[in-house]
Amino acid sequence: MVENGAPRGRSTRMTGRERREQLVTVGRQVFAERGFDMASVEEIASRATVSKPIVYEHFGGKEGLYAVVVDREVSTLLAALEHSLRDQRAHPRLLMERTATAFLTYIDENEDGFRILVRDSPVSQTGGTFSSLLTDVAQRVEEILAAQLKLHSYPTQDATMYAQMLVGMVAYTGQWWLESRRPSKGIVAARMVNLSWYGLGALQKTPSLHAGSRG
Repeated sequence: MVENGAPRGRSTRMTGRERREQLVTVGRQVFAERGFDMASVEEIASRATVSKPIVYEHFGGKEGLYAVVVDREVSTLLAALEHSLRDQRAHPRLLMERTATAFLTYIDENEDGFRILVRDSPVSQTGGTFSSLLTDVAQRVEEILAAQLKLHSYPTQDATMYAQMLVGMVAYTGQWWLESRRPSKGIVAARMVNLSWYGLGALQKTPSLHAGSRG
């Protein structure tokens, strides 16, 4: 029997764009669970209920699909972080609060994507995708810190180093929070800002180690 001109039980065929988006979604899940090396075109195709040639047709293979997934995650995270830093007139502490919250929000809402970024491009690898993204963020933070250091007559050349320290703290804390999810996102962000802000607020202009701690 036919209803509305279509056979009952027959699903609507996906367009090329819809199929591509479906494969990206499925591939994202598989890469998050398995990692790039352990993920396979066979599993991706099976979960998407398509044949392997369909995956190759759209992406040329596992590498092409992975590149699309990573590129989207990087764009999503970087856009969120840049948005948090866009107000040049905001107080530096407020910018730090917004950035920490934006980072944790991305993790909370894009768990699979963050797992892909940190699993296959760990922060410790300077050539990794995630590390490259953090370098971009650190450069933006450096600009803010340099202006504040200059305002208070501190050496502006230290801005680069302090920016790396701050961004590294947020990145590693985010990886830890991904697994525990405790305490809440707001509490973690507040604690990170508390440590970094009051540490920066009491900076010595020419810090040095105590004699007993020198190696």
